[in-house]
Amino acid sequence: MAETHVLFVEDDDVIREATQLALERVGFTVTAMPDGLQGLEAFRADRPDIALLDVMVPGLDGVSLCRRIRDESTVPVIMLSARADSIDVVLGLEAGADDYVTKPFDGAVLVARIRAVLRRFGHAAGPEGTGQGGTEGEAAGLAGVLVFGDLEVDTEGMEVRRGGEQVALTPTEMRLLLEFSAAPGTVLSRDKLLERVWDYGWGGDTRVVDVHVQRLRTKIGQDRIETVRGFGYKLRG
Repeated sequence: MAETHVLFVEDDDVIREATQLALERVGFTVTAMPDGLQGLEAFRADRPDIALLDVMVPGLDGVSLCRRIRDESTVPVIMLSARADSIDVVLGLEAGADDYVTKPFDGAVLVARIRAVLRRFGHAAGPEGTGQGGTEGEAAGLAGVLVFGDLEVDTEGMEVRRGGEQVALTPTEMRLLLEFSAAPGTVLSRDKLLERVWDYGWGGDTRVVDVHVQRLRTKIGQDRIETVRGFGYKLRG
């Protein structure tokens, strides 16, 4: 099996070199770049399996680089930020990042988060049990297709259509929608979604969920996912 190729963009020489060594030690192939423009060039040349982008890098900042990558690919992106409470976190997620890690980080934690994202992206069939049966929501004529109003979710072909037009979702957005469509009308808490979609076995930042729900709403309809204040979200059947 080919080694996982990681693109790592970080301008701090010490952090870049130490992190590259830590990732290579556990079997990743790493391309490390000191600024966003070189990072974009490396992404286009190498097509890595995952990108780790520091928010504050010269040339092309991490958020802008994430946006450029997302315009061209659904490759998973993890943002690295030294400011956990900064607007940078939300901006990175809104730009299309799948997760973020706050600096300074423990190497083992970073590796765990990378592997969690890669596992999630490798699950082409979606969450266990998703799309089997689907008693709520109107079943379509084809097996594995769930219909909610003008929204069709093909849980086997991993395709989504709205009003007959295909909707382009990132793998994280697709997994989020699969969780909702597996239990329409059921309220799913942010913590539960972090556990199921982001594979967090520990408490995580619920902003990750909120931003992805907002991104998903813009693609499948603002009213399709309802906020249940104080509890979480649910898909309207």
